[in-house]
Amino acid sequence: MSVEQLITEKLTAALSPSHLEVINESNNHHVPPNSETHFKVIITSEAFEGKRLLGRHRSVNEALADEFANGLHALSMHTFTPEEWLVESNVPDSPNCRG
Repeated sequence: MSVEQLITEKLTAALSPSHLEVINESNNHHVPPNSETHFKVIITSEAFEGKRLLGRHRSVNEALADEFANGLHALSMHTFTPEEWLVESNVPDSPNCRG
């Protein structure tokens, strides 16, 4: 199973998102072709209600602890409640790696 599929499955199980995008951005970085080391996650979940940004990111990091321990290098997170997503559904493009 690909890392992208694992991320999708684990976040779905842990946070029951109403919207989830898992984008492999490894090609924007200096890694071998077909790498799965850098991802962007856009996630909307009721589980984020009442949580500040740090708490939301902790929830995502906890769900993906095994992936970070096994080669996931970077994760850009954009976390929203369903109400926030209705208002702010634009997510900025990720910059290219400078390294």
